[in-house]
Amino acid sequence: MFKNKIVHIIILDKFIPPFIDFINKHFDANEHLFVILGKPRYKYGLTKEYPVMWIDKPLKFIPFLKELNQSKKIIIHGLWSEIFNIILLLQPWLFKKCYWIIWGGDLYSLRENASPQEKLRNYIKKSVTSKLKGVICYHNSEFEVAKKLANVNGEFLESFFYPSNLYKDIDVDLKPKSEFTIIQVGNSADPSNEHVAVFEKLKKFKDENIKLVVPLSYGDEDYTKEVVQVGYDIFGDKFYPLLEFMDFKKYLKLLSEIDIAIFNHDRQQAMGNITTLLGLGKKVYLRKDVITWNYLTEVGVKVFDVESINLNLISGLEKQNNIHTIKKYFSLENLVLQWKKIIEDS
Repeated sequence: MFKNKIVHIIILDKFIPPFIDFINKHFDANEHLFVILGKPRYKYGLTKEYPVMWIDKPLKFIPFLKELNQSKKIIIHGLWSEIFNIILLLQPWLFKKCYWIIWGGDLYSLRENASPQEKLRNYIKKSVTSKLKGVICYHNSEFEVAKKLANVNGEFLESFFYPSNLYKDIDVDLKPKSEFTIIQVGNSADPSNEHVAVFEKLKKFKDENIKLVVPLSYGDEDYTKEVVQVGYDIFGDKFYPLLEFMDFKKYLKLLSEIDIAIFNHDRQQAMGNITTLLGLGKKVYLRKDVITWNYLTEVGVKVFDVESINLNLISGLEKQNNIHTIKKYFSLENLVLQWKKIIEDS
């Protein structure tokens, strides 16, 4: 069943169903097996018709792993499963065909060693990452971080991974300009967004004609409550938290209405939001000490420092340059070429 297949080990997220569609459209669908770890959940557009296998209990790994040994390649989409990490360590001969797509949190969690449990978890993860055949990530600078934090010894393959990061061709010039400057803060309810720190930077503009749009539809519920409370306390009815998951087309329409976006993440994150907004000609603020800054500036994109936030919109020249650069680099053709190299790598 699995002989000579490329097996994708996946934790379900919103960008996974479009990725499965992408692989099945541009490559031989019979050569790929998508294994989702966790209980079956049909969301983000995933339906029962999708060609996926679910593994929701440790015992279900047993028959699966017998066949996994016959696979051609194993691509791990985010190194999140402790059970899968242990299984790899028990079958070390599998490492020679394992590739890790770095999602961000799975790498940067290795900075945390506060408790004995975290130390054990990180020790196991590093034991895995040090033996992998290859690492797939955005940029060489992130690969260097992986070598430092995760003891990576494998090869580096460059990719922006998923169709969610592609340039979106949306005509926004026809939309009427709002009397407000619409500012997006963050992309999720993950504490790494550091929303409150951004709110403090924006507090001086609270009496200006602004609207704060804050996506909080997935992530930590307690953190969401904290962000919502602080947001309303500072900005009142100018604060618009997004608490429900939006249809993709509706979310794109929302992004087309943004003027300024601020991503204060302390690590690589929110690339789908960032590339879409840049491709729409929006002004995007990032931290200069995150890899995303290095990656985008090397590609040729103009981004702005979160330490110097103002309400000025991006200039016409910078806007057109960003749109052109994002359209060229984050293209379907480039993504297909990147995955062709990953699939054919030996």
